[in-house]
Amino acid sequence: MSEIAPEIVRVRAKISGRVQGVFFRQSTREQARMLGLAGWVRNMDDGTVEMEACGPKQKVDALVAWCHEGPSAAKVDAVQIILQNQLNQDAHKQETGFEIVG
Repeated sequence: MSEIAPEIVRVRAKISGRVQGVFFRQSTREQARMLGLAGWVRNMDDGTVEMEACGPKQKVDALVAWCHEGPSAAKVDAVQIILQNQLNQDAHKQETGFEIVG
């Protein structure tokens, strides 16, 4: 019997609150890498953090859930999903690594 491939998704989220200067980006990268996700995270000029993650839906959902808390020094007010779409397996294979981009 063949195994069913997991649903692959891409999610972009905007995290607001006290999320800059508290190691939010570094902690997000660490969490994403532990989950085996691809994507990026960056500080925005308006004081928010934006991240995009790609991988199996269950793991992406786990990262988004973590973003609601963030590292211990953060105080997250909101996590807004900006973009969410499903990807095919081939598109996901081209996505590698999770980096801080700004």
